Amino acid sequence: MVSVIEDKIDIAPPPLEAPPPPHVCATAKVNTKKTGQPAVRKILLPYQRRFVSDRSKRKIWVASRQVGKSFALSLEALVEAFSAKCDNLVLSSSQRQSREIMRKVKDHMQAMKILSGGEIEAINEHVEDLTLPNGSRIVSLPASPDTVRGFTGNIYLDEFAFHANQREIYKAVYPFTTRGYKIRICSTPNGMNNMFYDLVNRPDSPFSKHVTDIHLAIKEGLDVDLDELRRGVSHPDDWAQEFECLFVDEARALLTYLMIQAAEDTMATQDLADWNGITSNSELYLGMDIGRKRDLSVFWIFEKVGDVFWTRAVIVMHKAPFTAQRERLYGLMDLLGIKRACIDSTGLGMQLAEEAHTRYGSRVEPVTFTAPVKEDLAVTTLRSFQDRVVRVPMDTEIREDLHSVQKVVTAAGNVRYDAQRSDAGHADRFWALALAVHAGSNPAGPIEYLGLGTRTTFSGMDAEEVAWRRKRGEKVITGSGLGRKGCF
Repeated sequence: MVSVIEDKIDIAPPPLEAPPPPHVCATAKVNTKKTGQPAVRKILLPYQRRFVSDRSKRKIWVASRQVGKSFALSLEALVEAFSAKCDNLVLSSSQRQSREIMRKVKDHMQAMKILSGGEIEAINEHVEDLTLPNGSRIVSLPASPDTVRGFTGNIYLDEFAFHANQREIYKAVYPFTTRGYKIRICSTPNGMNNMFYDLVNRPDSPFSKHVTDIHLAIKEGLDVDLDELRRGVSHPDDWAQEFECLFVDEARALLTYLMIQAAEDTMATQDLADWNGITSNSELYLGMDIGRKRDLSVFWIFEKVGDVFWTRAVIVMHKAPFTAQRERLYGLMDLLGIKRACIDSTGLGMQLAEEAHTRYGSRVEPVTFTAPVKEDLAVTTLRSFQDRVVRVPMDTEIREDLHSVQKVVTAAGNVRYDAQRSDAGHADRFWALALAVHAGSNPAGPIEYLGLGTRTTFSGMDAEEVAWRRKRGEKVITGSGLGRKGCF
């Protein structure tokens, strides 16, 4: 049996008797049966060698783009697999990237086969995995918490700062280290609002830390024209984060801290009890983001004064039954005379939103969170903050929630707006606020007046709502208005 153990990886490649094919890219010591001598191929640069040679149980690498992170990570996975029988799981931010990692693993495997004279080769190769003669496996998959659970072995997290559900993935993999397995994490920075940033910057971090910016990589032998590379990156924040390994706070945040702080006002309230200004002329709008088991359900209520949205209530319900959420919604609609409400009707919220629409007619708009809809809501909210027409309470949880939403460009070039799920929620307050802004920014449709005793209020009811209230014995006087049907 051929023994392949990578104990040291050097820098410069020695002369080869016969050059390998262009795709050969591994470095290994291979003891062959024929000669008993190691055939050494050295192509890793010093910073790559330092990372791969670090035998710490937990290590993390902050690295510039295009310096060979995945190259080194895939090589280490193969070295570990040869060293002892074990499973090795590589998680990437997308299926395309996971397949690219597996391609690199197979390239390293091919190099070892050539260097050993054909004595080393995998016994099984598939799109997502590779099995070695000693029974070790290397599996490369897109990252998700479900992928990790049930797996036991070494974990490699490639471009971890760009993984969705980072905290859930980390929570699932960290216990592996208590059983002797290893965790390797590498990534380019992606702002401060993620688990990768926390792991790198925690004073008590259990990880051995490596940092390689573009300047160090070039100094240690990376063949790149720095001036040409710099000219191709227009924004200084992009350059600082992508190539100088600086965690730029506002790189992808939709709402910056400066925008949020500019909107904070002591006159904006979270609790209705703190606001005594409600009158029959108050123009109130409501947004509701619905959650059940994991996320929060949040009601955000604005009073529109002139063209400014003043927060009057932020009501948070955690793991509340839908019956309780329905009662709270109906109570707010009836008690406050909400002019228009926009309710998240995605998934779990569909039934509640439809029931509310049936009850209140065009005063309620169910909103399904498709990608285009979320983009429209996010951009409208951004403009509201930029134009200084939103006032929010001075509260840490609200501030961090609003700041958590990021503009993310996918591998396919599409833009999506999302946030990491955490114990504080999944940007639930942000989306409730965005829905409330939407409700108050589109006051259109048939306008009707509801006469009930001496009180007159705007109702925005459709024909079904009018019939329902008349059946209850209420007097309904209809009027007219301009705008699109079904919105008020």
